[in-house]
Formats: sequence, structure tokens, C-alpha cells
Amino acid sequence: MESNTIIQDFLNYLKYEKHFSEHTAKCYGADLTQFSDYLAGNNGTDNTTQSQGNSDGAYNQGGVGVVVQAKSQVDTLLTGADVNSVRAYLAKLNEKQYSKSTIARKLATLRSFYKFMVKRNMVGSNPVTAIRTPKQEKKLPRFLEYEEVKRLLETPPTNNWLGARDRAILEVLYSTGIRVSELVSLNMDDIDFLGEVIHVRGKGKKERIAPVSSSALQAIQRYMEYKNKRAQNNPNFDPKVLFVNKHGKRLSTRSVRRKMDKYLRMAGLDPSISPHTLRHSFATHMLNNGADLRSVQELLGHQSLSTTQVYTHLTTNRLKEQYDNAHPREGFNEQPQQQDESPTW
Repeated sequence: MESNTIIQDFLNYLKYEKHFSEHTAKCYGADLTQFSDYLAGNNGTDNTTQSQGNSDGAYNQGGVGVVVQAKSQVDTLLTGADVNSVRAYLAKLNEKQYSKSTIARKLATLRSFYKFMVKRNMVGSNPVTAIRTPKQEKKLPRFLEYEEVKRLLETPPTNNWLGARDRAILEVLYSTGIRVSELVSLNMDDIDFLGEVIHVRGKGKKERIAPVSSSALQAIQRYMEYKNKRAQNNPNFDPKVLFVNKHGKRLSTRSVRRKMDKYLRMAGLDPSISPHTLRHSFATHMLNNGADLRSVQELLGHQSLSTTQVYTHLTTNRLKEQYDNAHPREGFNEQPQQQDESPTW
């Protein structure tokens, strides 16, 4: 049976025209599968579902790992959805106590999907246009203090090749502010030791140049010496890749997270901290040291300046704390003087 539904057409558009990552495309696919399940009367659960009584059977949608109705049924359900269908779906998600951020993400998926459908003349109008995104709770990104970063960076041992690799990973993450996905995609020729920059491939296949600290470059050189010796006795080592696992293959983002969890515990830091926290720390520390917002935006690879502006709240809060510490408010509990209540006109 042909499995090329509208959903798969949309995922192909995201991957090959918009250059979204495989992971992001899978998330969009899962959201759309959940919505089509809801339209089919399966209550929009995240569990794997399969249509019953359908002679066409079911299929795995684009590697998403969920099973949906047959091609004709999916297409009919999605093209026939209207604004009331979407509102009822969002109400169901709210009833199931999905967080506001999750509901907003799923709504954004539908918004993009139906915008795509309108452009392809598959539907006459976008049923999501009239629906507002639920107001989000503003959460400031978490970051580490300078001393905490220093403690974390100094935790991996550098007397063996895996420890030297992990030290280089942490150094690069903090000194450049790149994403973990960008870090694991680095190749050997992406490092410019002379120019002290790295070549980064970001979201949507967008590329940028990021300055890297001398300490990070030294950590990379130390790791590469170990790696080159290791590779001499192991023909399976990929000579192109910068950060490899013990088998010589490209390191995964999940592996980086596991390694960081290990060093957080060793350093006595909160194990709930993620590698992305180093990116937040980089941005916050840059602004604290006088960098302008536009420069930090370019270094982080943010498309919109508004995405970077969240870090200004962190630096403002820090300034307020420092001001309060320098100016104790001891005399503010005194009773104010009685003022003349007579009119002044």
C-alpha cells in the first residue's frame, strides 16, 4: 500500500525544503498523527494506535514510531478539519492536563501544517488562523555561576583519551555557546586553530563562524593527540569526525547528556542541569561582561533578536541583586512621616 499521505508530504517539505532536522520533523509528525487520531475518534492519545476494521491496514508514519489510519482516511480527516475541530482538540489536550507549552507547540504544528496545505491548494483556508496561542508562563533560562562553570570544566580527568575528550566537549560548549546538536556535528576541519574560530552548522542548515577560547582549543589539541594515537590501532575510527565515542564513531547528543550528568554529580552540582544550561551560561556571562545583544544573537545563531532578549532579564535580575547587596535597606521599615492632608490648590 502507498503510504505517502499529506503528513508525509509535509514532513518531506520540512526536511528537504525548510531543512529541519530529522528529530524536529519526527516531532511534527507525531503531533499530526495525534491530531488525526483525535479526528478519527481515538481521543488524541500519544499511545500507538491502529485503525480497526480498515481493509487498507495501517503503517508507520515516516519513522515517527506511531501507527495511524490508512492513507485515504488520514487525508480525508485532515483536509476536512475546521476551526471547531481544532478548538475541540485543544480542549481535549487541556482536559488531559497537557502543559501550556506542550499545547502551544502542538498548535504551532497545526498552524504550520495547514499553512502548507493552503499553499499547496489542498484546503481553501487555514482553520488555525483564528485560534490564539495560549499565554505562556515566562520562565527564565537557568544558568551557572562562573565558579560553578569552572568546577564543572575542571572535573573530567585529562590523563586518558575519554577524559580529555569530555573536557574538550565541556570547554567548547561553554566558550562558544553552541547547541549540543551543533557540537556533535563538528568535523576535524571545522576547527580553525590559527583563527581561533569554529565552523558551525546550525538549525535549518544555516552556517556561522563562532569564536572559541584558547583554553577550549588547548583542550581540543590535547584530546586530538590521544585520539590520533587511539585511531592508529583502530581502523574503525572515523578520521573526519571531531568528537567520537569509544568505538570511533560520531558521538550522539544523548551520550553528551549522559557524560555531563556524570560530571555534574562528581562536581557536586545539580544533576538536573542540562548541556543547554552551558549555552544559557555563555549568553548570560557575555552580557554581564558588556557584550551587546545583537552580537550575542549572532553568536548563538538565533534567527530573531526577541529569542536572545530573554537573557537581558537574567542580567537585569543580577544587577538588582548586586545593588540590593551593596545598599542594605535597613531604614525602610520606619513609619513614614504624616503628611498634611489639606488640599494644595
